Amino acid sequence: MGSILGVTEADQRRDRTSVKWRLWGPEVLPLWVAEMDAQPCPAVVEAVTAAVARGDTGYPMGGPYAVSLARFADRWWGWEVDPAATAGCADVMIGIEAVLRAVTDPEGAVVLSPPVYDSFFGFVATTGRRRIDAPLTEGGRLDAVALETAFREAVAGGHRSAYLLCNPQNPTGTVHTREELTMLAGLADEFGITVVADEIHAPLVYAVSTPFTPWLTVSDRGFSVWSASKSWNLAGFKAALTIAGPASRADLARVHEVHTHGVGHIGAIAHMAAFDHGRGWLEQVVEELDSNRHRLAELVATRLGGVRMHVPEATYLAWLDFRDVGLGDDPATELRARAGVGLSSGPNYGAEAGRGFARLNFATSPEILIEAVDRIAAAL
Repeated sequence: MGSILGVTEADQRRDRTSVKWRLWGPEVLPLWVAEMDAQPCPAVVEAVTAAVARGDTGYPMGGPYAVSLARFADRWWGWEVDPAATAGCADVMIGIEAVLRAVTDPEGAVVLSPPVYDSFFGFVATTGRRRIDAPLTEGGRLDAVALETAFREAVAGGHRSAYLLCNPQNPTGTVHTREELTMLAGLADEFGITVVADEIHAPLVYAVSTPFTPWLTVSDRGFSVWSASKSWNLAGFKAALTIAGPASRADLARVHEVHTHGVGHIGAIAHMAAFDHGRGWLEQVVEELDSNRHRLAELVATRLGGVRMHVPEATYLAWLDFRDVGLGDDPATELRARAGVGLSSGPNYGAEAGRGFARLNFATSPEILIEAVDRIAAAL
């Protein structure tokens, strides 16, 4: 197999109709939304093509999807997932919203740790729950003091509340250690907080980094919400799975059955092919992303004086600190206008924690990465 992240910009402009390539005009090089510029996984192409060819385009049967994910989790981490303790959902955030409504009171709160995935803010708002922030440390780690303070505030009125965990972390690329998650579990138990973990980036952890620790291997309370969409570039194939810990199965039963209707049958087929037969493709992608994260760090250090970047431990997302180069609170907006490079706006990941930052998606070809950095350097 040749390079997976080798699609040229010209090919993408001509062939791709997703929002990444169509939101802005051709003068903007898009490195923003979490979508890889990748050749598809052959196992997925084969499975989807065969299903469509035979007319297998009806409604999904949920059980096989859960069994497939359980096999993958066992092979990858030795994590035993009970398919009976799962429920399908359209995607990770739809599943998270449904769980938050089931495990919190309308007067309760949801605690977040910004900078964090921007959709967290919108989906918490749709539930009508209060949001309380427990920011990460400057180094992107969970902050025990901030968490304890936020949890105490969340339950002060006696209402059921939750913590929304991003594991691994988006946008910083931090992989939470088992010790950090054990600390979180202790605080959650002490205050009666339900932890809901978005673990969509878990397969994209680099071999030399801290190993990924599934939330439900640390605590038997709470939830993990999963999908193959990020790791195999399948956002267009809607399917995800909510997994309940042993002590939270009754809470999962309170999630209404209609939330399972969003799983697409072809989406489930695509994801199962990825989990069961896409390991080689995934391993090569991670190798190429590993090279890109170090390539980007070197480019930033040598060509973007004053810009800081911590090499991410996971994901294909780099959290860039532009605070010392005079681009204001939202560098992404400035760089789109000045450099023709489309990044994600830092303040979207937390108004305070993201001020002066931007998120860059490095899941692309080395040539596009170099061009993007050169454009930014010229603008600076």
